[in-house]
Amino acid sequence: MDQSAFTSADEIRTRFSRTMSDMYRSEVPQYGTLMELVAEVNASTLSADPALKADLERTDDLSRIDLERHGAIRLGTAEELSTMRRLFAVMGMVPVGYYDLSVAGVPVHSTAFRPVREENLARNPFRVFTSLLRLDLIEDEALRAEAAEILSRRRIFTDRALALIETFERNGGLTDAEADTFVCEAVETFRWHREATVDAATYRRLNAAHRLIADVVSFKGPHINHLTPRTLDIDAVQAAMPGRGIAAKDVIEGPPTRRCPILLRQTSFKALEEAIVFRGETGEEAGTHTARFGEIEQRGLALTRKGRALYDERLASVRDEGGAGNAGGSYAERLATAFEAFPDDYDTLRREGLGFFRYALTRKGEDAASTGPASLDLETLVRDGHVAAYPIVYEDFLPVSAAGIFQSNLGGQEQRSYAANARKDAFVAALGAPVADEFEVYEAAQARSIEAVRAALRQTRQSSAA
Repeated sequence: MDQSAFTSADEIRTRFSRTMSDMYRSEVPQYGTLMELVAEVNASTLSADPALKADLERTDDLSRIDLERHGAIRLGTAEELSTMRRLFAVMGMVPVGYYDLSVAGVPVHSTAFRPVREENLARNPFRVFTSLLRLDLIEDEALRAEAAEILSRRRIFTDRALALIETFERNGGLTDAEADTFVCEAVETFRWHREATVDAATYRRLNAAHRLIADVVSFKGPHINHLTPRTLDIDAVQAAMPGRGIAAKDVIEGPPTRRCPILLRQTSFKALEEAIVFRGETGEEAGTHTARFGEIEQRGLALTRKGRALYDERLASVRDEGGAGNAGGSYAERLATAFEAFPDDYDTLRREGLGFFRYALTRKGEDAASTGPASLDLETLVRDGHVAAYPIVYEDFLPVSAAGIFQSNLGGQEQRSYAANARKDAFVAALGAPVADEFEVYEAAQARSIEAVRAALRQTRQSSAA
């Protein structure tokens, strides 16, 4: 079939993310309030910082801000995870990274489905943090077997969605009409269902083992538990949330406030207590369930392996201090003090190899290349103003931060201990495909930009010589 007849994965991803956002706004009205607040803060930030706005425009990052979302779902079986990988592939999203959330007592491990190339991220960077329940971490063998049996009975994808995934895999794409149908059918997997698939007694046993276990096992499908807009000033959003009637969590997860943001900062509003119905042998029984919440994120510079090691060391020094974790009113101050040892200007971060950057030829560089030989040495080009370096946005997640969000919205306490129990091999086997290494993804993006600069210089030289 003619490939030009197919709708691009970027377009399908955009339709899906917009449909998902509309659905979640109707299900969780506070999400709409949150979106309005984030839009106001972003507009104010850009108005007050023209240089930031100009940099975002130069790197194609400005147009994606309003579109940007990430969602999160929790799956119960290997089959669900493998099929979800195939569903996201239709939208140009691949699994990046492995996250062990058992580090904070959360019985899941996860990956992030997202686009990876800069041109696709610029069109729509929608990503979904996808977790798989760790049944092996349920200590009660009888409860573990019961949970597995319950999960084995459910089907979370519609027949039409499965058929269209197969059509995509067979033909290499979907037509416009097929893409529209696919989006409508795929969204059904993420919809909230207030009717539990277990009786009240079973729910209580699952909930006693862990609230997240009850959330995954007790319902028809993996309802989206949050959608997250991106803000340019998370501190301003956090401060303004109470005034909008939004109960923010106490601590912003991630690095402290900085002139040059790094990695990912996240906060959220507390999970909703929602009315549900249990179905038992004696009829319906009313109950409540807490799972869905609102989250906000601020994304900064993607760090290299060296930078990430320094970040992890600085963060651990604060969390391990006196066994206080991130609890206590002094946490923000302790965090800021610990990160004084982490450079806070982009030029130092770049020269010391702590962060990833995208390089672009400047007008001065184009002029210099056309009038005579220019060095292809990157540092010389940057020093002479012939090439500009722009931070590459961190597109992924931090396991400690993700666990902190999970815990605070499942009724748990803030994190205090971190004993890892990773099973990446089991996760990859369930997924049915390897997960990309996030550092390699950023390394490749940086390398492509450097090669593009050098190719442009060579072409300019050749044109001038002709």
